[in-house]
Amino acid sequence: MQILKKSTRTILVICAIALLIVLILPIWRIELNAPQYPEGLVMLIFANKLGGSVDIINGLNHYIGMKTLHEKDFLEFKVIPGIIIFFSVFFMLAAFVGKRKLMNVLLGCFLFFGITAMIDFWRWEYQYGHDLNPDAAIRIPGMAYQPPLIGFKQLLNFGAYSVPDIGGWIFILVGLALLGVVVFEQKRVNQYLKIRNTHLVLFFLSLGLFSCNIQSDPIKLGRDNCHFCKMTISDNKFGSEIVTKKGKVYKFDDTQCMISFLQNNIVEKKEIGQLYLVDFSGSHELLKVSDAYVLKSDLFVTPMKGFYAAFSDSKEMQQIQMLYKAKKVSWNEVIE
Repeated sequence: MQILKKSTRTILVICAIALLIVLILPIWRIELNAPQYPEGLVMLIFANKLGGSVDIINGLNHYIGMKTLHEKDFLEFKVIPGIIIFFSVFFMLAAFVGKRKLMNVLLGCFLFFGITAMIDFWRWEYQYGHDLNPDAAIRIPGMAYQPPLIGFKQLLNFGAYSVPDIGGWIFILVGLALLGVVVFEQKRVNQYLKIRNTHLVLFFLSLGLFSCNIQSDPIKLGRDNCHFCKMTISDNKFGSEIVTKKGKVYKFDDTQCMISFLQNNIVEKKEIGQLYLVDFSGSHELLKVSDAYVLKSDLFVTPMKGFYAAFSDSKEMQQIQMLYKAKKVSWNEVIE
């Protein structure tokens, strides 16, 4: 039971070759989008260098006091290629020796490197975004420019996306493939190892898939503006919100503004993660449209005359329905 199956050895060899390919492909990418750069700016991070629009980004960052990016300043570019080659050889060795224990050691080392690399990446982003030149041309007290570790973040008028690139996804797939063969081989041992490895699968996937949580962002009255009509949101009873699958948030002062925003296809439907409506009653929390009861009445004084109100409680909704002579409608009726 300690000897690996032929199929497992084949997968390990394929992984070893895939890791060598990562040496010539971008591992990570940071995209910057702004009105003055409609085509966007992209910084590509390879195992041993930076690529993409680095010079332009350095020129922009100079005005806000961020350090200039130079490849020679990164120790990681000298170390990471050697680490990748080391793991490629390790995969080959595990396939040749064919011992389950050696493959388990490989998984532990690979997982440790992945976690350490992400911590180091976050540390670099923190220093890069916080260690600013006090004599910079543009200074905003209390403002930091740390890019997101993964997902989306608004930095002044720039929207910043941080996601794995081709090399990064190959690295993730290699890790998942390694995890898969480890689980497969351990299932052959006994039922106890099967249960323990199920927990390992859940733990590894939570670290390796880099999934982005789709969460609502509370509307700040008097501070947030409607993304459609551009008016400042000041009424806490009729707001709404769209959150994309990448985590970007669009806020609206009226359900009608969100409907118009959707009808204009400003964001493609496939990119939308969740829609929210403000609870008309109670603490006015954001409700998923699937959990909300919606009423329509000309007596609702909404900011943009949408005449819609949402409720989390059916009894509360019925009371308001009688008071405002409102009609209960489904969300499909609302967006038609």
